[in-house]
Amino acid sequence: MSLNLIRPALRTNEVKYAIRDITVLANKVAKTGKEMLYLNIGDPNAYDHVTPRHIIDAIYKAMLDNHNGYSASSGIKAAVDAIERDANKKGIENIKDIFVTTGASEAIELCVSALVDKGENILLPNPGYPLYSAIQSKLEMFDNPYYLDESNGWQPDIEDIKSKINDKTRAIVIINPNNPTGSICKENTLRQVIDLALEHNLVIFADEIYDKQIFDEKKHVSIASLNKEVPVITFSGLSKNYIAPGFRIGWGVVSGDGKRLEQYIEAINKLLRARLCANHPMQYGIVPALEGDHSHLKLLLEKLERRRDITMEMLATIPGISLVEPEGSFYAFPSIDVKNDWHFTEELIKETGVVIVPGQGFGQKPDTSHFRIVILPTEEVLRKSFKLIAEFLEVYKKKYE
Repeated sequence: MSLNLIRPALRTNEVKYAIRDITVLANKVAKTGKEMLYLNIGDPNAYDHVTPRHIIDAIYKAMLDNHNGYSASSGIKAAVDAIERDANKKGIENIKDIFVTTGASEAIELCVSALVDKGENILLPNPGYPLYSAIQSKLEMFDNPYYLDESNGWQPDIEDIKSKINDKTRAIVIINPNNPTGSICKENTLRQVIDLALEHNLVIFADEIYDKQIFDEKKHVSIASLNKEVPVITFSGLSKNYIAPGFRIGWGVVSGDGKRLEQYIEAINKLLRARLCANHPMQYGIVPALEGDHSHLKLLLEKLERRRDITMEMLATIPGISLVEPEGSFYAFPSIDVKNDWHFTEELIKETGVVIVPGQGFGQKPDTSHFRIVILPTEEVLRKSFKLIAEFLEVYKKKYE
């Protein structure tokens, strides 16, 4: 009797997520008993960072008060109001809608789904967070990456963006601070992106979930604060700044010309209503997070800046590796002199137990190789990992290149 296989949807064929995909190999290696050193997952709670107690207490109280049913599709009023006040502090005006979602990831997917039809495209930064390319594949969108300029501190390459805009382009994504490079967009760069969006009737998707993790007292500018007419959706959430990725609470703030945005906002809300709501009791963590004690941020930044410095110091001593200094978030994206960064990553994990993510998973210019690391682990883990990477790279190049 022949076996009739269940064929999956074709739209799933190109869905990839390197950050999680690489853990399949890491889990196999871990089962052999090898010591594993994880530099791959951007989850602060997996290391020595703890969710602020006052946020947890507020959620616990909400559960005891029986806020355990459905909420309004866009979120509870207190949370929406707090998000608006926070956006206003960043200079964002002309806000037309705010919605709370199951992580910023859901907000991003809903907003792309409500805007882009099959065969259309959005401009995605390369390197950039792989969620966007996964959504792109799922929605059968046309691939349209633009490059960040490594020689210019990983700033978006404006000329490259101009050359990629076509009659099927609907939006441009700005990740600021950037995942995976840790770069921060300069104000002049953001203003040029705004000009292109206005000229070509594009929506700007501003992923700013790391906006409070800025190093060396540098300044972060929200792109929506620079022009109150351009259509922008600014994404953020509790996961990174407030050390609570497992809460799965994010949001989107829609700003810009209301007449131009009216139909699009209604389309987003149709999808919001169709999926009911984000986790109701967890939404009660938003007000204390945004408007409560922020002392955890000072401690987090002190740790991250120190670990960034260690990363810069140690990688600078490894021949074949160079790194543009991260200015924010908790990532670094070193370039590496190997032919295939995916193969290098696999062999590194198998031989040393050091888990990184290959640059291919984030997009990069042809004929370049990189890898992403998180600077969340302890100083001891970082130092041990970089020492192993240095020793392994020397062996790898002799063996494979």
